[in-house]
Amino acid sequence: MATTTYVALLRGINVGGNVRLPMQSLRELLDGMGATAVRTHLQSGNALFDHTAAEPERLAAELKDRIAGELGLRVPCIVREAAELRGVIERNPFDMTGIEPARFLVTFLSGPVDPDQLKDLDPAAFAPDEFRPGEREIYVHCPNGIQKTKLSHALWEKRLGLTATARNWNTVTKLAALAGVA
Repeated sequence: MATTTYVALLRGINVGGNVRLPMQSLRELLDGMGATAVRTHLQSGNALFDHTAAEPERLAAELKDRIAGELGLRVPCIVREAAELRGVIERNPFDMTGIEPARFLVTFLSGPVDPDQLKDLDPAAFAPDEFRPGEREIYVHCPNGIQKTKLSHALWEKRLGLTATARNWNTVTKLAALAGVA
């Protein structure tokens, strides 16, 4: 049976000491779901794995349920086919010249962006931060740093009614490279 490489993006783990999830535990949970070639990147909830399932949404829901059931943690999860990362990189609407990759985020969403839900959002209210919607992601540039941006996952979740988690550009491109799709 053919396998597909996926990337799992978990939100809010191992940041500030609130929700601790060792990467070994994450790898074991994915193994228990039938994943193979499981590997993690950094300590912040990035995993690559192979699986025969064809529905990333089902994998995300199962991973979320396993984390809750086995570890007692409520952790939002997004799973994408790793090959999709190439498109996320290629569709980046920002010219990266002069942009510090650590201050540039891709906010991954659990579903497609509905432009009608963003049309009354005034970009000037967030300056100097900037955003551009993608297909199932929002690109965010925070020239003064990402810690205090108002363009956080919470804004996008409230506005779009979707699960959201962000990764800086360095992490996005590294995950694509690790998946062999960069």
